[in-house]
This record gives sequence, C-alpha cells and structure tokens, in this order.
Amino acid sequence: MATVELTFSALPAHVRTARLLATAIARRTGVEESLLDEVRLAVGEACSRAVEAHRLHCPEEPIRIELCDDSGRFEVIVTDVAPSDELEQLPERAPFRFDDPLGQLPDTLVSGFGIAVIAGLADDVEVYPSQKGMRIRMSWPAAAGGLSPV
Repeated sequence: MATVELTFSALPAHVRTARLLATAIARRTGVEESLLDEVRLAVGEACSRAVEAHRLHCPEEPIRIELCDDSGRFEVIVTDVAPSDELEQLPERAPFRFDDPLGQLPDTLVSGFGIAVIAGLADDVEVYPSQKGMRIRMSWPAAAGGLSPV
C-alpha cells in the first residue's frame, strides 16, 4: 500500500491543489477515467468544508489529506481539527456510513456543507465526526497493483 500525505493551511486556494493532486494520484492508481471528475469534485467538497470550518474555528491549524491505494481501492481521507458544539448531540457511534446516503446522518451534519454531494460522488463514504474535528473517508475502485513507481 502506497500513501501520499498532504497538509495545507486553511486557504481556499489550496483546495484546488488538493483536487489536482487527488486526480493525478487517482489516475496513476488506476481509477477509471470516467470517475476522475467525481474524485476531483468529492475531494474539493471535503476540503472546502474543512477550510471553512478551520477559518471559523482554528485558522492556524493545518488540514490533512491522505491518498492511498489499498486492495484495489483508491482512498482519500480529509481530516480537520475544527471543534463543533453541534456534535455534542450526536449518538456515540462512528463512523456514519453512506450505504443509504444521508439516511443515518444527523441533520446537524448535513446542513451547511457538501456531505450529500460527497456521498453521491464517491463509491464508499464514511464520516467520523467528533468535537475535536471531522474525518471524511471516500474511496473508489482502482486497478489492482496500486501506485506504479515513478
């Protein structure tokens, strides 16, 4: 399994960089060409949500993105550390999975950001909310064998 990690400051301009990086790595990992727009849009939504949360609550803290190939899947994890008082109301279960998009996600998480869009674009989505931030894991099918050497 190969992994690429990127941290970036909470600036909207860095979302474009994250999208471009995700698309390039997805292509190299073997994600079908027809899915690359979905990868780019889903990563952009997750990173934009993280940037907005950080700018409001912790602008000096970096946002983290991990991109990896694992057993024929291309996986992207976007992690923020922005606190949320709304999450105190959530049940103690994680992650929220999207087999039935938005069917089990509390309204407090759906409003105001693109989780619905991400759930519609990625093949598999899990959201790990906490009072100390949020982690969104998305994945798509990729060619077996993973990242090829440069």
